[in-house]
Amino acid sequence: MEPSGVDGTGLPGAGKRVCVVGASGKLGQYLVRHALDRGYEVVGVCRERSVPKLAGFEGRITVIPGATDDPAVIARAVRGCDAVLTVLVPWGRNHYSSGTAQAVLDHARPGARLVFSCGWHITRDGKDEYTRRFRLYAAVFGRLAKLARVVDVDDQVEACRRVFASDTRWTVVRGSDLEEGDSEGLPVWSRHVGDPVLASNRTRRVDYALFMVEAVENDALVHEAPAIVGRLTPSARAHAGGAA
Repeated sequence: MEPSGVDGTGLPGAGKRVCVVGASGKLGQYLVRHALDRGYEVVGVCRERSVPKLAGFEGRITVIPGATDDPAVIARAVRGCDAVLTVLVPWGRNHYSSGTAQAVLDHARPGARLVFSCGWHITRDGKDEYTRRFRLYAAVFGRLAKLARVVDVDDQVEACRRVFASDTRWTVVRGSDLEEGDSEGLPVWSRHVGDPVLASNRTRRVDYALFMVEAVENDALVHEAPAIVGRLTPSARAHAGGAA
């Protein structure tokens, strides 16, 4: 029997190149680690002042410093990549999130797997059902953050709209509230927020990254916007074997 992996290592990512856009953040660093664990060659993109945060990966990844919404930076970083993992961060008021998404959509090679991160507030088809508490929090937080010119949630919505409308091989992974901690394994998912399996609304950040990296090789997730929750949360346990 021939060993799996292009180079015979048995690793699913052997011989493949992956770009992590937003590599220096908490989620981004987990993405880098999971990608390396699977044998991918990794290119990381982050702002120049954040490059020191990737010192622990020195010699193991290629780092491209620059703004992630800069088309020239993204074009250089994604060249030759089989997949692009993008952390869509809605910083500031300068269309940072939509600019990042558009740069990836424009410059990733045809056929590349594109996996994006966002929150539950993103809806693809309008069929998500949110609790009153969630809607109130999202409205108040979004308004205050926008007034403070710190975060523009509406721009993240626009970023995902562009992804959904594209003809690329995209997946948009919608995360619940995140927490730190040891991995609980691959999160479970549903197409719509409001599914009882998601009720616990908690996912380990390390497992959010795990789901995104796993999506690279999972063609069943192409053109899906899975809403995820931790595998060992009460709601996931209660509904094991259900819609997720």
